[in-house]
Amino acid sequence: MNVEDFPVLVAQDGPLKGERWSLSQTLMVGRDPTCDISIQDRQVSRFHARITPSPEGVTVEDLGSKNGTIHNGIEVAGPVILQDGDSLGIALAQQFLFLVSDATMPLVDGAIRNGRLMMDRKSRRVWVNQQQVTPPLSAQQFKLLWLLYENNGQVINRADLVSTVWGEDQMAGVSDQALDALIRRLRDRLAAFDPTHQYIDTVRGHGIRLDNPTIGE
Repeated sequence: MNVEDFPVLVAQDGPLKGERWSLSQTLMVGRDPTCDISIQDRQVSRFHARITPSPEGVTVEDLGSKNGTIHNGIEVAGPVILQDGDSLGIALAQQFLFLVSDATMPLVDGAIRNGRLMMDRKSRRVWVNQQQVTPPLSAQQFKLLWLLYENNGQVINRADLVSTVWGEDQMAGVSDQALDALIRRLRDRLAAFDPTHQYIDTVRGHGIRLDNPTIGE
């Protein structure tokens, strides 16, 4: 089996940014120099987490660390099987991206570069005004923004927004206030990277749309 056939872990924000590891064997993550992935940050425990490939998939486990291991924004409580494009945080010190193989590594140069807001669904990354949004959006925020991004400029009604974000089974229990709060939090996240433009435009009585100007506008 070639190295490029194994899943990979790519370091994003943090001291190891840009480094990558092929998950051909179990990797220990922590502050101790003997760890396979050594992160020299006081937030990181000496032996913080373990990443184990198996025929069933790649599993991450927190090893009782002080500041936790974060999987897609949620603290890991037990073994979790990683999916393509998942984000992994070691405390708040280092972010990683999990990919099933090097072949799925998102190519930023291949993204749609004419919009000030860009998204990569596989890696769940978002760029605003040529800056990557960090920490990553929550799962709900990403689902909402992706629906708008796919339908750039088109008005999406509230029912479709709720169905996409929460699922049809949960629609009846989602209040207008819950959707409004989600939209507000998403606007705030985007505004932190580009306060000059409101990307999410409310069309009263109809829904919301994405207003994504081209770079330079």
